[in-house]
Amino acid sequence: MKKQAGFTLIELIAVIVILGIIAAVAVPRFVDLSNAAEQASVRATAASITSGSSLNYANEVARNAGLDVTQPVIGISNCNEALNLVQGGGLPDGYSLEDEAITAGSFAECDIVSGGDTVAMATVYGATAAP
Repeated sequence: MKKQAGFTLIELIAVIVILGIIAAVAVPRFVDLSNAAEQASVRATAASITSGSSLNYANEVARNAGLDVTQPVIGISNCNEALNLVQGGGLPDGYSLEDEAITAGSFAECDIVSGGDTVAMATVYGATAAP
């Protein structure tokens, strides 16, 4: 007598049920990744704004101390002007940088908002443009 190889109907149904449960748990995690990626991008932009602002302010301090500064100092008197320090110069659609006045030599915590909710915060240092 020949022994038949294969799966029974019960085994196949059990595998399909297990795959369905795994899919039901995993799919919502993957669907929400685009929102998480967008927010991570905005947080990275906030960090770039903070870093660019710090470098710009350091250039201003060095220039005022009489040191030879090769990079021009960009005047920053409000939060939105700090976007000029970031390559690409903007935020993704639906996000905005709250406008707040900043005097030269001081700093402000500028919120990046979307739909009224703060998503990230950038520290922006005020600077006076090079003459």
